[in-house]
Amino acid sequence: MFLLFGLRSKDHVIGTRMMTCEICHWEAPQQLIRRTTRFTLFFVPLFPVKPAGHYMVCGHCLGFRKADPRLVGAV
Repeated sequence: MFLLFGLRSKDHVIGTRMMTCEICHWEAPQQLIRRTTRFTLFFVPLFPVKPAGHYMVCGHCLGFRKADPRLVGAV
């Protein structure tokens, strides 16, 4: 019998703001993303295995960094 299990991460866009990027220093839209990682069994996501992480993605350089917790609470 084969048992297929693993982890799958999924991103959800929470919002977008015009901000200065900390990586490229351009004023560009920054997407706030919530990433959840779930345990999968036979490719079916069952339950989260770690707390959701919040990240910012720059629209200019596509830089990916952890979001400031104060910004997450403001959206």
